[in-house]
Amino acid sequence: QVQLVESGGGSVQASGSLTLSCALSGWTSTTYSMAWFRQAPGHGREAVAATDNGGRRMYAEFAKGRFTISKDNAQNILYLRMNSLKPEDTAMYYCAAAEAAYLIFSAMYYPHWGQGTQVTVSP
Repeated sequence: QVQLVESGGGSVQASGSLTLSCALSGWTSTTYSMAWFRQAPGHGREAVAATDNGGRRMYAEFAKGRFTISKDNAQNILYLRMNSLKPEDTAMYYCAAAEAAYLIFSAMYYPHWGQGTQVTVSP
């Protein structure tokens, strides 16, 4: 059974940094796409960043230059390093995984999700 467990969220002041982690277990496929999404109250879930087994990466416009997605293949942990955080980055952040031979940036194609970790950025 595939499980994803996020951690690393918290409260930080604007311009601060956080690193989110997502521990993946039960994964047996060698091909994958993994991503971070976020959802703020009253808003839909939006993609933040994605990576795949080929090392390709994709970022939302708001994340470019500030956020970095990476994966430790030995530990099977997905990371999201977030710098220069803004109050509008406040949201619940989720990691997701899919068995795929290509990079996926749409939530609808991810069958496996973590429970989320809250990020709150104060002015």
